[in-house]
Amino acid sequence: MSVIWNYPDSLYYDRKHGWLAVNGDLATQGLTAYGQHLAGKIMFIEIPRLGRVVRQGENLLSMESGKWVGRIPAMVSGKIVAVNQELEENPALVNDSPYDFGWLVKIEMSNPAELDELMRAGSVEMKEFLEAEQKRRDR
Repeated sequence: MSVIWNYPDSLYYDRKHGWLAVNGDLATQGLTAYGQHLAGKIMFIEIPRLGRVVRQGENLLSMESGKWVGRIPAMVSGKIVAVNQELEENPALVNDSPYDFGWLVKIEMSNPAELDELMRAGSVEMKEFLEAEQKRRDR
């Protein structure tokens, strides 16, 4: 039996199971419900420093669970203007509330056109990506 994962329509998605909420030039980045499920219980998150300038696809932070250590890439280029300090004390917020309290960083976008490189819920590209991921996981 396959689980139906939540992919809110208002968000953008990448192929690393990240989500991005956009409000003007401010982008809030997090890990999808499916992404946190794949990682397992998050035990540690290395929070990036405020003011750091990142490029789309560049490693933003690292995250560890009992079964996984991974680098999370920036979904857009820009300056980090907020980090979720709560995650230092309670990294499991990513598991418990991936789309709300478990957000990772807020980035002031320097090139909003990069959003065109991300996927949207319900798009053919997103559907094909999720089907390929499911097949890969079912092997």
